[in-house]
Amino acid sequence: MNKVTFRTDRCKGCGLCVTACPKHIIALDEHNLNAKGYHAAGITDQAACIACAMCATMCPDLVITVEKEDK
Repeated sequence: MNKVTFRTDRCKGCGLCVTACPKHIIALDEHNLNAKGYHAAGITDQAACIACAMCATMCPDLVITVEKEDK
C-alpha cells in the first residue's frame, strides 16, 4: 500500500496539497490545531492514495512524504 505522511507540527495549513490531490483524499483538520496554531493537513483515506506525489510537490514547507509501494 502507498503511504503518505505529514509532519503536522510544521504544517501551516495553506491548503495547497488539498487542491493538488487528484483523489481528493487530503483535508485540513478542522477540529485540531498544531503547536503553531494552524489547522494541519492530513490524509483521509490512505488506501485510496495513488502515490502521485502532487501533494508533496505543492507543499512549500516540505511537510509531506510519499512512499510508493513496489509491485
